[in-house]
Amino acid sequence: MLKMLSYPFMVNALIVGLLIAICCALLGVVLVLKRYSMIGDGLSHVGFGALSVAAVLNIGAPIWFALPVVMIAAFFLLRLTENSKINADAAIAVISSSALAIGVFVTSMNGTNINLQQYMFGSILSVGQSDIIVSIVLTALVIGMYVLFFNKIFAITFDETFSEATGIRTDIYNIAISLLTAVTIVVGMRMLGTLLISAMIIFPALTSMRVCKRFLTVIITSVVISVICVFSGLYTSFTFKDVPVGATIVIFNLGFFLVFLMISLVKRLLCSKRKAKSEY
Repeated sequence: MLKMLSYPFMVNALIVGLLIAICCALLGVVLVLKRYSMIGDGLSHVGFGALSVAAVLNIGAPIWFALPVVMIAAFFLLRLTENSKINADAAIAVISSSALAIGVFVTSMNGTNINLQQYMFGSILSVGQSDIIVSIVLTALVIGMYVLFFNKIFAITFDETFSEATGIRTDIYNIAISLLTAVTIVVGMRMLGTLLISAMIIFPALTSMRVCKRFLTVIITSVVISVICVFSGLYTSFTFKDVPVGATIVIFNLGFFLVFLMISLVKRLLCSKRKAKSEY
């Protein structure tokens, strides 16, 4: 552990990873419950396209180029999904596939040797000081939003129509959640990659929902699971040099999901047996 922390790039990756883990867990609970979980996958592909264009243009800090692009995409994606004429899955598929195609096209047409694998699967070495600054600000905004507007977030998550009837500006909260998700994805995909960052949003929420039933309990459990998986993934990747960070983090998330799924099945079986015994 001390040896791992002696390397500056590992310290940077650990700070960014833990902060992004918190943001993914908090935002993921709302997105999963509102059935917007695949928005993370769509925005990660937009991020890939933006980072590819930034690499071709030789932009020194590609994250600052990708951030506004993905935030704009998140805004328009939210508007598209709110339109009853366009299915949410179809809108996400159109945007994600188009952005991915643009990213591959510009890099292949440029004729330079750009390592697309870094964007697809992430790299610890790509995490820098700018990522830490963005992560700290982002985490403060996400936690602040939950602390200040917890009741309203709870309301729009479970019944958006009723929330609008009571005077809550659901559009503002939806836009805020989408934009924060966009920033989380751009920062997180530099370490986990385009193909894996969406798993960080989906897995912790789905895992905690197998056992926990209260909204606050689901949120807390999701954060704990997400943080443990990121730390375990980084430590495993550092210990076994050839193990990729992003894939390891997702595998730990998968392990937690399977364990919690088994716990929920056992609890359900025990409850059904108690119910049958009491009826008998």
